[in-house]
Amino acid sequence: MIIDISIDELLELLGKQMDSLLGSKEDVRQWVMDALGRLEFCLSKTSNKYYRNSNNDIFFDPFHSGQYSLFLYFLANTIYKNGGDSVISKKLYYLNKILHSVDWYYEIELPNYFGVEHPLGSVLGRAKYSDGLFIYQGCTIGGSGGIYPSLGKNVLLHSNASILGNSQIGDNVVLSTHTVVLNQDIPSNSLVFGISPKLEIVNRNEELIRIKYFDKLFVI
Repeated sequence: MIIDISIDELLELLGKQMDSLLGSKEDVRQWVMDALGRLEFCLSKTSNKYYRNSNNDIFFDPFHSGQYSLFLYFLANTIYKNGGDSVISKKLYYLNKILHSVDWYYEIELPNYFGVEHPLGSVLGRAKYSDGLFIYQGCTIGGSGGIYPSLGKNVLLHSNASILGNSQIGDNVVLSTHTVVLNQDIPSNSLVFGISPKLEIVNRNEELIRIKYFDKLFVI
């Protein structure tokens, strides 16, 4: 993966952000390479032209807010999973919220690869996730009554869509703008419109839905 700045410059940038916004000087060098490795795998699966350079090499630009929000999540989660100081993870989570208006808690196990486009205002809570999640702005995935959703592979949420509560979402599912799924199951290969319990669920051929939506988002 090609990084737009050096590792030292990346750490300096992160350190200055932590110091300026949180009054904290944390050393994350021992975890940064693992986090970048996870980021590289994630970016390698995206078809987003902004995540590759003119030679089609995987490209991480820390000044691209979508890419940087992914990096901060992977770094915070990597520290947590490897038994690092949870206070550092919490501060990185908070920094991500300050910079990008995203709420992706460091303990949440987000997919190995997922995509975001203008993700501000998104909340990804305690759900069971699978690879191929893609979200736009204002999306929410979270609990209702202490019960959380389960998502299959390849789930696309257009802006301000939500999946809440005891909802089992199949593979290759697309939620339209402002759709709200609450305590309702969605079968695989579906387009979903409306608000629970009055959802319109349109079944589509698996190949067609993958070609129209997910092949444009991810390198499968």
